[in-house]
Amino acid sequence: MSATAFSSIFFNRAHSSNKDLIKQQNVKLRSKCSIKCGIATSQKNLRVGVLGASGYTGSEILRLLANHPHFGVALMTADRKAGQTISSVFPHLGTQNLPDLIAIKDADFSDVDAVFCCLPHGTTQEIIKGLPKHLKIVDLSADFRLRDVSEYEEWYGQPHRAPDLQKEAIYGLTEILREEIKNARLVANPGCYPTSIQLPLVPLIKANLIQTSNIIVDAKSGVSGAGRSAKENLLFTEVTEGMNSYGVTRHRHAPEIEQGLADAAGSKVTISFTPHLIPMSRGMQSTIYVEMAPGVKTEDLYQHLKQSYQDEEFVVLLENGVIPRTHSVKGSNYCLINVFPDRIPGRAIIISVIDNVVKGASGQALQNLNLIMGFPENLGLNYLPLFP
Repeated sequence: MSATAFSSIFFNRAHSSNKDLIKQQNVKLRSKCSIKCGIATSQKNLRVGVLGASGYTGSEILRLLANHPHFGVALMTADRKAGQTISSVFPHLGTQNLPDLIAIKDADFSDVDAVFCCLPHGTTQEIIKGLPKHLKIVDLSADFRLRDVSEYEEWYGQPHRAPDLQKEAIYGLTEILREEIKNARLVANPGCYPTSIQLPLVPLIKANLIQTSNIIVDAKSGVSGAGRSAKENLLFTEVTEGMNSYGVTRHRHAPEIEQGLADAAGSKVTISFTPHLIPMSRGMQSTIYVEMAPGVKTEDLYQHLKQSYQDEEFVVLLENGVIPRTHSVKGSNYCLINVFPDRIPGRAIIISVIDNVVKGASGQALQNLNLIMGFPENLGLNYLPLFP
């Protein structure tokens, strides 16, 4: 039972004169739960803020931090939920000893070491620009992912409000840009589709094993990828028992994907990318069709990916012939990949799956902050996938 549920039951039964006693019982219960259900906050030596804690990525960060040995949650913001406890917003987190939600304008960062910024696109630039310079920041929005601020304006429909800060931002695809991330103050956490697509393609492009002129990506995401805001097209009756494409030819992740692939190729890359919404809570699959370079075989792609990721914990190349499934990564920070020969000679099919909320967002964000702070990347991320 959560602390809030415990408190609510007794408040309804008790006379007002008993409220102080009940509050004391509530505090004791929360304290016990914080030790029993996770690592005691007092044992954690780095203080972290979560901006936008009432969304899916914010709640997932809090879930992961519950078992982190060094990061303790010092503050959580959610302007529309300010003044509420976390258990009233996310009952599944009610066992944790967490501070109440506050408005960003009321946040005191003087005692905070780092923040996860889980705010909507378009609102983050001004807020991060105003944060104290001592903070390490991992931003989960799209506001600092595109290096070219004019490209940001083209795809997001508004001018970039922090162009100088954009120059400082490091793109946070951990396994690919590890050395750059280590010394960063501001990390732009990748989007979910770009993570699932770049992880298999970047090593192959760098090795000149595939052509960059004819890459086709058919990608599918669970509904959590659209965020927690109430939207008509995300109602149960709108989503269930069906599948639909969206952002056809104009999805905002396209320039982010092409930016990373162009970096790997050393020249401009344009892909054909179509995302789809499917009726499940979380999970993502990218099915990628590529043309191999002359003389290259599917086995060459497989062996190169195997070599590229043999020492990586969270990117796993499956055994030959095994098809990656979203069920196999749910709730985890893993990316599972495999390569298959196409029926068309000279082409290959690459399948990549992730949990869009973990490896595609909050898990990779924690992986990046671990790296910035000099900790092992897997701290707080040793969750095996949930099945069934």
